[in-house]
Order: sequence, then C-alpha cells, then structure tokens
Amino acid sequence: MARQRPNILVTGTPGTGKTTMSSALAEETQLRHINIGELVKAKSLHDGWDNELDCYVINEDLVCDELEDMMEEGGNIVDYHGCDFFPERWFDLVVVLQTDNTVLYDRLTQRGYSGSKLSNNVECEIFQTLLEEAKESYPENIVQPLKSDSIEDISTNLASLTDWVRRWQPST
Repeated sequence: MARQRPNILVTGTPGTGKTTMSSALAEETQLRHINIGELVKAKSLHDGWDNELDCYVINEDLVCDELEDMMEEGGNIVDYHGCDFFPERWFDLVVVLQTDNTVLYDRLTQRGYSGSKLSNNVECEIFQTLLEEAKESYPENIVQPLKSDSIEDISTNLASLTDWVRRWQPST
C-alpha cells in the first residue's frame, strides 16, 4: 500500500534550525513532527550517556524499530542531525539545513557548547559532512540543501517546503 502523505527528513549540523523548521512545517502541513533526540530520551532508545560529547549514545536499531509503523503510514517530518541509518525507502524528501560558520558558532555558544563539542560541530558544517552523508544515503534527486542563517531563510524555506508537501503525490 502506497503512503498517502510524504515523509520528510530534516537533517543538518546541530544549531542549523532543524527543530524550528520541522515544528513550523508540521504546523503548516499537519504532518507529524518526530524529534529523534526527544524520542530517544522518552523511550530510552539509547545505550547510555557519552560524557565527552554530552549526549545519549543512540541505539539506531531501536530507533528504526520504534519508527517503522509510523514511517510506513507516512505523514512524518523526522528531525535529526544524522541520516545514514534510516532506511532509504522511508523518505520522499531529505532536507539538509546549512548555516554560515560564524552564525553557527554563535548559536552553539549560546546553547552552552564549548571545547571539542563546539569545534566538532563547526568542522562538521565546514566540511559539509551532513550533506555528503545525505547524498551517499539517499537518491541525490530527493536531497535538498537549504540555507538556514536567518529568520528570512526560515520563512523562505517554510514556504517552499509547504508548497512541496501540497504538490506531493504518492508514487504508484
């Protein structure tokens, strides 16, 4: 049975605006927003805490098992900074948010990131690690990089993505 509503992955380095974009898009389109970080915490889909990176060690198999039925139904916006472990068949569009390094540095500093966590994330953005990961994991024609430096960028992206959802048709 084909999905009647699309599934979208919103990915990018921490601080690029994934949750802001996903929440706004969910509100505009009535798709379900799934924040993987929150899901991992709420359902204990992890293998413990990483003190160095100050985050949970996600159990990718548990996450995929938890999402399987919802993703088959369709109508989801998945929000996470990684993308290579999700099955390719789940997504109709993969959005990679990208932010200027100066803007990203300021955002992450305001969040309290410091030391290696701050530098690792800024380097990830400099080297476009998430964009490359998305291009290697999904058909390139569904991977869409979007600039996410300002409120204006968010508004433009939201309008474009809302229009995409409204035009989307299930594949036969």
